[in-house]
Amino acid sequence: MHDCDNEDLKAAKDEVKSSLPPITNLKRWQWWLLVFLNIGFLLIGQGVAVLLLRSYYEKGGHCNWAATLAQNAGFPFLFIPFILFPSIKEPSTTCPRIILMLIYVGLGALFACGNLMHSVGLEYLSTSTYSCICATQLVFSAVFSFFINSQKCTILILNSIIVLTLSAILVGVSGHPAKQVSQAKYTLGFVATIGASALYALLLSLTQLSFQKIIKKETFAVVLELQICTSIVASCVSLAGLFASGEWRLLEGEVMNFHDGSLSYAMTLILTAIAWQICSVGAVGLIFVVSSLFSNVVSTLALCLSPLAAAIAFDHSLKGAKIVAVLMGIWGFTTCVYQNCLDDHEAKNKHTDDKPPECSC
Repeated sequence: MHDCDNEDLKAAKDEVKSSLPPITNLKRWQWWLLVFLNIGFLLIGQGVAVLLLRSYYEKGGHCNWAATLAQNAGFPFLFIPFILFPSIKEPSTTCPRIILMLIYVGLGALFACGNLMHSVGLEYLSTSTYSCICATQLVFSAVFSFFINSQKCTILILNSIIVLTLSAILVGVSGHPAKQVSQAKYTLGFVATIGASALYALLLSLTQLSFQKIIKKETFAVVLELQICTSIVASCVSLAGLFASGEWRLLEGEVMNFHDGSLSYAMTLILTAIAWQICSVGAVGLIFVVSSLFSNVVSTLALCLSPLAAAIAFDHSLKGAKIVAVLMGIWGFTTCVYQNCLDDHEAKNKHTDDKPPECSC
C-alpha cells in the first residue's frame, strides 16, 4: 500500500517537472490544435510513404523484408525532439517496467507482421485492388473499437464509416488495370492485404487500450516513447526476417539494378522510413488524444486522397470517379469531425473546466 502511495507521489512530482502539460490540462483550442497537428502528420506521412513504397516496387525493388525494415527503421528520427528539448524526457508511467516491455514487444512484433503483409500486397496487387482491400480496415476498426474500447457509434459516425469506405473502394475501381501475376501470387497478395487491414485495426484498438488501462499518463512524450520502443522491436523482427529468409543475399543485385541507380534506391528507402515514422506518430497521437477509430478514419481519408497526391507528385490526371472519391472522402471525414464538435459542445455544457471531451470517434 505504501509502495503504491510512493509511486503516485513520484508520478505527481514528474508531472509537475515536465515541460509538456497533461492532455487533460490543455485548453480546448490547444486540444483541437493538437488533434489537427496529428491529422497533418498522419495524412502527409502516409501519403508520402505509400507513394515511395510503390515507387520502390515499380523501379525494381522486390525484397519484402527490406521494405518492411524501411517502414520501421526510421525511429532514430524521433529522438530529435528529446535532443532539442531535453526537459520533455520523463518517466512514462508508474506501471512496472517489465509489463511495459511486454507491451512494446507484443505491439512491435505485430507491427512488423502487419507491415510485411502490406509489403506483400503492394508487390503482388495493383494499386486499385490494394486500395479496395485496404478500405476494409475502417470496418474492422469499427468492430474492434466497439468490442475492445467500448466505443459508441452514432449516426454521424456510421455515416462517416460508410462514406469513407465507399470512397476508398471507388478509388480502387477507378484505378489502373491489374498487374500480370500468377493466380497464386494474386491470392497471396489478396490474403496478405486483408490480414494487414484487420491487424492494423486491431493494433490501433490495442494501443488505445494500453493507453487507457496500463500506461495511464497523459503527455505527448508517452506517444514518442511508445512509437520508438515498438519501432525498435519491429526493426529487430524485420532484420531477423531479412537474414532468416535469405533476402539479404539479393540486396546487392537489387541496388545495382534499381531503375534510377543506387543513390535513388537508398534515398527511396530512407525517405520511406522517415515518412512512416511521421505517419505513425500521427496515428498513435490521434489514438492518444481522440480514439483508435478516429485515427483509422483519418488513415482511410489518406487512402481516399491518394489520387490527389498522385496528381500532384506525378502529374497524373484527376477526373471523373477520382474527383468524386476525393470529395466523398472529405465529406466522410467532415461528418466525423462534426460529431467530435458535438461531443465537445456537450462536454463544455456539462463541465466548467477545460478537460478534453470523451469523443465518440
